[in-house]
Amino acid sequence: MTQQYNYKNAQLIELDAPAPDCTETPIMIDDKTMQQRREKVLQEMRRDELDALLIYADVEHGGNFEYLVGFIPRFEEALLVLHSNGDAFLVLGNENYNKVQYSRISAQGIHCPHFSLPNQPMEPHHTISSVLQEAGMKKAMKIGMAGWKHFTSSVEDNQNLFDIPSFIVDAVREIIEKEGSITNKTDIFIAGERGVRRVNSANEIAHYEFGASLASDCVLRTMDKLELGISEMQLGNELNAYGQRNNVVTIASTGKRFEKGNLYPTQEKVKLGDAISLTVGYKGGLSSRSGYAVMNRSELLHSKKDYVEDLAAPYYTAITAWLENIQVGMTGGDMYNLVNHVLPQEEYHWGLCPGHLTADEEWLSSPIYENSDELIKSGMIFQTDIIPRVAGYDGVSVESTVAIADGDLKQKIREEYPALWERIIKRQKYIKDMLGINLSENVLPLCSTVAYLRPYLLNKRLVFHYDHSG
Repeated sequence: MTQQYNYKNAQLIELDAPAPDCTETPIMIDDKTMQQRREKVLQEMRRDELDALLIYADVEHGGNFEYLVGFIPRFEEALLVLHSNGDAFLVLGNENYNKVQYSRISAQGIHCPHFSLPNQPMEPHHTISSVLQEAGMKKAMKIGMAGWKHFTSSVEDNQNLFDIPSFIVDAVREIIEKEGSITNKTDIFIAGERGVRRVNSANEIAHYEFGASLASDCVLRTMDKLELGISEMQLGNELNAYGQRNNVVTIASTGKRFEKGNLYPTQEKVKLGDAISLTVGYKGGLSSRSGYAVMNRSELLHSKKDYVEDLAAPYYTAITAWLENIQVGMTGGDMYNLVNHVLPQEEYHWGLCPGHLTADEEWLSSPIYENSDELIKSGMIFQTDIIPRVAGYDGVSVESTVAIADGDLKQKIREEYPALWERIIKRQKYIKDMLGINLSENVLPLCSTVAYLRPYLLNKRLVFHYDHSG
């Protein structure tokens, strides 16, 4: 890092908001991409000398399954059993078994009522073990299992921790017996240098940009509607759109959060000085904004008068540094150190990874952590997620979605998705010219509101700008 950063350079100025720019037309993952995904997974399986990989899914944890199959099992459970020779079996419950025909990779369907809802018919009366044997499970096999979590504990045997129901794991152990082996292989999808889902093609970036830009537009619309007397439910109604499935709980909160354990918008109405939190996420990206329901500093409670100086401006400076310095080939540890230098952890108490990957789920994994030697790669999609905590203040957030791209990937997007490329160029121009951020040449904003932050949320024009000349 050659550029020095000072939070006093994060200044509030009046600006027009960026234009909402979601196309309202999702781009589907194409057949070529789906076959490439299958081949990448098979290659990693052969690298580990696996006989088969069992990929588990439910509605909350279906990303690795969906990566290959193209859909999630909605309200049931499911398994994809992929053999190293390419044979695939879809093990599905009562109400998803008819979806075998829609699988994006060729697979044989097997009905398993164990995966159905409680008290539904259990015919045919087969054991889970016999179902798995029908899917090709045999004695002495070397089996990998993938749920959704790659464990990284320093005190556990991580490859022997499974986030998959025990009735499945136990049945696999029964079949393979002592001659076989079973290990957690979620890393094939999401972890370290090998995770196949961590790097996206032009088609995948175009696919995920829809959700990222939709979330951004919804948050911008909600900020514009925010006023004294509006209810959390009314704000929440603005955050959700087009019947798209959220990949996180939608947050529309005013004042105190989590009263009586409640996570969802209520009829609570915005009052002057309230802390405001707005978040919505869709497949491909999330947008989040936090601040106060005031017009200016004078309307804050006396104890919170220095909100901008003590929290919001230092945070915005860290976001600026993140966007200006991230590049293909740097290590996650270097980015961690940069954020820690600009926004010292001992003072601002952020505890999670300062930036993480996103995909179908909001948090896929992250190469950015202390002492990480994982490389930032072209094709990664990031959430600019840094969460500082300073005593006496509520939150601040300008979390949005960006892709990292080298010259080759940028050229492919330009050629294959020219309209997307035009949106990216327009977003880059706004960030550089209006917000004062010297965006890294490798950063492609996947929505119009990247780095657009109003700390005083009743004031629709007062936003942060980073002044490098200050």
